[in-house]
Amino acid sequence: MRSFTAAAIQLAPVPGPLSADTIKANLANAVEWVERCVDATGAELVVLPESASTGFTPGVPAAELWDLVSEIPGPVTEPLQETARRLGVHLVWGTYERGPERGVVYNSAALIGPGGDVLGVYRKTHPFGPETVACGGWVTPGDASCVVQTPLGRIGIIICFDGDFPELSRVEAVQGAELICRPSAFLRSADIWELTSRARAYDNHVYVIGANATGTDPAGVHYFGNSLIVTPIAEVVAKAASHECWIAARLEPDDALMHLTPGSSVPQPFDHLEHRNLAFIRRYADELTRPAKAAFRRSVQ
Repeated sequence: MRSFTAAAIQLAPVPGPLSADTIKANLANAVEWVERCVDATGAELVVLPESASTGFTPGVPAAELWDLVSEIPGPVTEPLQETARRLGVHLVWGTYERGPERGVVYNSAALIGPGGDVLGVYRKTHPFGPETVACGGWVTPGDASCVVQTPLGRIGIIICFDGDFPELSRVEAVQGAELICRPSAFLRSADIWELTSRARAYDNHVYVIGANATGTDPAGVHYFGNSLIVTPIAEVVAKAASHECWIAARLEPDDALMHLTPGSSVPQPFDHLEHRNLAFIRRYADELTRPAKAAFRRSVQ
C-alpha cells in the first residue's frame, strides 16, 4: 500500500416513492458530490454509502426492486464508472444489484477503477434483520469476501451490518486487505457505528473507511451520517457531522503501526495478524460454525 488521500462521501437519497426517476437523480447527485470532493481534496479513493442508488429501505417488494435496478456493471454503475474514468480515481459505490432471477436482489458494493472498469463486487453477507429475504425482506445474502489488488494497495469491502461480525474483516485481512471500505446505511447509534468501525480496524491493523448515509430513504427511515476514517491503531482521523458532505484524510502506511497509541513515544510491539495462535484457532475451528449457546441469544423473526 502506498500513501494517498482517501475520502468518504455521505449522501441523502431522494425521499418519497422509489422510481426510475429517483434512481437517476440519486446517481446524478452522487456524481456531483464525487466531482466536488475530488476537486477539493485530490482523493484517489472515494467511498460512498450503502444502497446509495436507491436509499436503504426501498419501500417496494423484491421483485419490483429487481425491475428498477440492474446487473453490475449496468445502469446502476455506469455514471459512476464514467466519473471514475474521467477523474482517474477509485470509487466504492453501494447499490442494489439485480440477481439471476426476478426477485433475487443483492445488496452490493462495486469497486470501480480509474479506467472505469468494475474491479470487484462485494455482496453483503450479513443482511440486517428485516432486510433479508429470510425475514420477509428484499435482499438475498452474498457468500464471498472481496479483496482487490489495486495500485493504491489491497482493498477489501464490507457493508454496514457486516462490520458487527469480526470474522469477515479478519478473513479479508488474512487475504491481504490493507484497507477495508464500509459503505453503510447504519440504523443504530452513532456510538455503535464508531465502536465497530474502530474495532475492525484495530482487530486487523487495517484502515477502515466508513461512508454512512444521511437524510431520509424512500420508506421514511432517517440516517445520521457520521462517516469516518480510522487508522490501523483505531484512531479516528476524520469524522463527518450529519448532513451531506465529505471527509478526507491522508493515509500513510509507513507510519500506521509505528506507535502503540496515537501520539505515543512507545513503539508498537505487537501485530494482531502475525501473533495469532493458529494452533488454538485450528483446534476450535469447528466451533465457529456451530449454533451459538449464549444465555441471552434470541431468534429474530
